[in-house]
Amino acid sequence: MSDTRAANLFSGANLLLSFLNLQRTGSPLEAKLAEFVNRLKDAAGENLRSVVLHGSAVSGEFCEGFSDLNILCLLESLATVDLAQIHPAVSWWIEEGNCAPVLFKFDELARSAHLFALEMVDIKNDHRVLFGPDWLEDFQPPLHLHGLQTVRELHLERLKLRQAILAAPQKSKAQLDVMLSSVSRFCTLFRHSVMAAGDPVPQTKREAVAAIASWTGADPSGFEVILDFREGQRKRRQIDIEASLHSFVEFAELAANEADRRLAARR
Repeated sequence: MSDTRAANLFSGANLLLSFLNLQRTGSPLEAKLAEFVNRLKDAAGENLRSVVLHGSAVSGEFCEGFSDLNILCLLESLATVDLAQIHPAVSWWIEEGNCAPVLFKFDELARSAHLFALEMVDIKNDHRVLFGPDWLEDFQPPLHLHGLQTVRELHLERLKLRQAILAAPQKSKAQLDVMLSSVSRFCTLFRHSVMAAGDPVPQTKREAVAAIASWTGADPSGFEVILDFREGQRKRRQIDIEASLHSFVEFAELAANEADRRLAARR
């Protein structure tokens, strides 16, 4: 068996274990999700229509310590009094180490879904309803702005990466943190770039990186090393931070430019 294939199998096994631990009934994360939903229901009452878990916690790429539990809530009303009612529940969730849920009224989400095509595609594909009906089952995200949004977000993420590098101390730990904080978003945008170009859609972060490497001929090692670290395959001392950062930045640059070129040709 080749080293690459062995590494991929090891990566897949680690991700599967993390995913199974998350999904296991009675697990701490499952208990935390159930507690949050109950707190929301008690606070919002009939105003709460739906609570949806989405992202890596559902797709199978959850990495504990790096991945977030992403929650989308639909409510009937979101006036300031309604926000005040659920504030204690959300504060508890944040104190537990999670990011705040995204809140929408259903009618405003229906009207503005075309502006969030990238996010809605991902939520529809990888979601789990924690409360309420599965309204996503019949929901079709409008895609006429999907390619434009994807390219814009990819260029924006590239600009944010430059800012983060400048804002961080020139120390290996800080530079590693910069890459760790942006790798997941870049991989999502790589996948959507491939999708918008009409190519077969990658199913994992590694597949998305490989697809962009095939497009550009760029060295994917910076991204592969960071994914290895997230998944417990590689220790910090085993990473050449300077070389990885150089590869990471160059790969992101070439990805953004190539996605722009390919999608412009399709318009």
